[in-house]
Amino acid sequence: MSTAPPVRRLGVIVGSLRQASFNRRLALALQRLAPPSLQWQPIAVGDLPLINQDHESALPAPVQAFKQALAACDGLLLVTPEYNRSIPAPLKNAIDWASRPKGQNSLGGKPCAICGTSPGQLGSAAAQQHLRNVLSVLNAPTMSQPELFLHFTPELIAEDGSVANDATRQVLERYIAAVAAWVERWAA
Repeated sequence: MSTAPPVRRLGVIVGSLRQASFNRRLALALQRLAPPSLQWQPIAVGDLPLINQDHESALPAPVQAFKQALAACDGLLLVTPEYNRSIPAPLKNAIDWASRPKGQNSLGGKPCAICGTSPGQLGSAAAQQHLRNVLSVLNAPTMSQPELFLHFTPELIAEDGSVANDATRQVLERYIAAVAAWVERWAA
């Protein structure tokens, strides 16, 4: 008799604040295709104040809530656009708050996966590499393969996250299955 894998909570951070974000669509598509072993937990970053060490002795309420949401997750999926060959400011700000105050790094030992899409031909590859560099300093084990950076076109993923193209859907299914296995490996 086989047993189903335990359900793991996956925190999902979309690096774009725009409601019609291409990366939000990608996150929705991955959520629709995720195996039942992943419980999807969106974590918003838009309400976080700009990082300021003056506020570390009494963290602002949005930062406290953000750090609690991270703590409640077994792993993280960071879905990033590419702005000027790097990650967007809201995502970097969130990561900086997660790592502070000193000695309270919410990302240390937390398994992470990175993906993203962009209208550019490289599909967020440069941003993802930059994000890997940042996460490595914070001791956040980051899935290296498979990688997922998509050249976004309007018909690639619908606003509701549905994917009409079979080849794209298969790529996304393989990717999110690998994320589930990565999180399970670290949570077990």
